[in-house]
Amino acid sequence: MAIEDISANPVKEYDPNMVTIMVAGKAISGFAEGADFVSVDRDMESWTKTVGAGGEVARARTRDQSGKITLSLLQTSESNSHLESLMYADDNLGGGQFTVNIYYNQFNGAIQSDASWITKPSTITYGEGIATRTWVIDCARILYINAFTNEEPPASVDG
Repeated sequence: MAIEDISANPVKEYDPNMVTIMVAGKAISGFAEGADFVSVDRDMESWTKTVGAGGEVARARTRDQSGKITLSLLQTSESNSHLESLMYADDNLGGGQFTVNIYYNQFNGAIQSDASWITKPSTITYGEGIATRTWVIDCARILYINAFTNEEPPASVDG
């Protein structure tokens, strides 16, 4: 029996330690285990569709690139203090806007927001184990730069 050449279909790999999250210029660490420790979601769809009575379909571009970034940290993470200080600055001084950059270091991709702020503090719970602190960051704009693939972005897209 011949051994199949697997070089054409190598096993894909993912390492969560290759994800770097920078909030206001500081690396975030101490992520909660289990579920997703970061999620990024735009608030609106990029296009809206309208179907007329005769079945004609039209679409309209929505230029809303706002959204939310959610971080899940261990209650023992030092990054909770950093996020709390940003929230405090916004609540008390009105100066809490900051940038967020998320990189998957194995590839060339990034997710960026140039105007972000803490929506509300994490719910605080105490119990027998280590709790998770969930921080929601509102973003005026979320930009995806080759964030969904490890391939080089195309120079142009031809129809």
